[in-house]
Amino acid sequence: MTDDAFRTGPVDKIASSTAHCDIKSPVTLSSYVVAQHGYVVAVRALAEKDQYDEVECSDGAFRHIRKGDVLVGTLGGRQALKGYSGRVPRHIGPGDTLHVLNLGGLIGECTAAHPNLGPALPVEVLGAVMVERDGQWTHARIQEDALEMVHRLNSSVPLVAVSGTAMDTGKTEAACRVVEGLAEKGLRVGAAKLTGASLMRDVRRMREHGASAVATFTDAGIACTVEDAITPIAKGVIHHLNATETLDVIVAEMGDGFVGYYGVDDLMTDMELQSFIEAHVVAATDLAGAWAAEQTFHERYHTGITALTGPVTDNDVGRRYITQRLGVTALNALQQSTALVDKVVEALPGSAFPEATRSDTAAPSSGEELAVAET
Repeated sequence: MTDDAFRTGPVDKIASSTAHCDIKSPVTLSSYVVAQHGYVVAVRALAEKDQYDEVECSDGAFRHIRKGDVLVGTLGGRQALKGYSGRVPRHIGPGDTLHVLNLGGLIGECTAAHPNLGPALPVEVLGAVMVERDGQWTHARIQEDALEMVHRLNSSVPLVAVSGTAMDTGKTEAACRVVEGLAEKGLRVGAAKLTGASLMRDVRRMREHGASAVATFTDAGIACTVEDAITPIAKGVIHHLNATETLDVIVAEMGDGFVGYYGVDDLMTDMELQSFIEAHVVAATDLAGAWAAEQTFHERYHTGITALTGPVTDNDVGRRYITQRLGVTALNALQQSTALVDKVVEALPGSAFPEATRSDTAAPSSGEELAVAET
C-alpha cells in the first residue's frame, strides 16, 4: 500500500447495492476507476434534495443524503419509465460529476430525469473502492462470489410469477400478500426478485411476510437488468433458492413491466422457465393495461392469467369489467388478499403441499383430481 494512488477515508453511507461486497468504513480508494457496471465507487453528494432524497443502506435502513455526505455505491445504468434513466460513461475519474440513479445507490450519468422527482442528485467521484483478496488489493465489484448463471434449469419447485404492466403497479404488495398467505397455509415459501434496478427492500419485505429464503438478481452480480441477458441470471437465482433450502413454492416478482427494457419479456417467452410457472399474478394500473395484459398473455405468452390485481382493481368498476369483458379473475391484493391466495393455491399442483397440509387439499371432482385447497 505504498502507491500514492491509494488513500483511506471514512464514509457516511454504504448503499445496499454494494451489500454483497461487505464494505465497511473507512474504505480504501484508488484513483483508477473501472468504468463498468457493478464496480463500487465512493462519491460525495454535491447537493441535497427534498424528494427522492434517500438511499437504502446495506443494513436495510433508508437514510437522507445530505450535501457533503460520502456515499459508497455501485456503477450501473437504468431505463426507468417513472424514475431516472442513465448510463455508465466510458471513462470515469476522480472529480467527475455523476448522479444517484435509484434508491439502491446506483451511480451513473443521468440521461433522462422525471418531472415528478426533480433533477437527479449530483455527486463527485472520489475514487474506486478497493478490497483485499488473497493478500492483494483489488477493485470491489458486486460480481465477485456472486450466484452463478444457469443456462439450463432442469428442475424447480412450482413458481408463482408476479409481473405487471409497468413500474409502481402494486407488484411487491401482491407478492408479499401471496407469500404471507401461502406461508400461513403451511408451505415453505421462497421469494425472488428477478428483474429491476438494485434495491433490497422488496425481498426484505417478502421475508418479513414469511418467506424462508430470498434472493435477487443483485446476488447474481447484476446492478440493473437492462445491461445483461437476464434469462440465465434469473434461472441462476431460481436454482440457488431450490438448492439452498427445502421449499414448496417460490414467489418470483419481476420488476418493471413486461413491456420495457428490463428483460421481463425475455423471461416470459422462455419456454423452460415457463414450464415451472404454475400461476401468473399480474398487476395493472388501468383498464387499458389490464386489456393489454390479457392480450399479451394470450397471444404472445400462450398462457392464462391466474389473477389481475393492482390499482385497476381498487373498486368494483374495474373488477367487474375485467371479469365480465376480459374473462379474467380480478382480485385486489389489499382488499381481497385471502381470495387472491386461494386463487393461487388452486393453480398449484398438489405436490406443492407438504404432507402436514395434504388433508386440506380439495377432494377429486367429476372423476378428475383437483390440485386446490379449500379455505
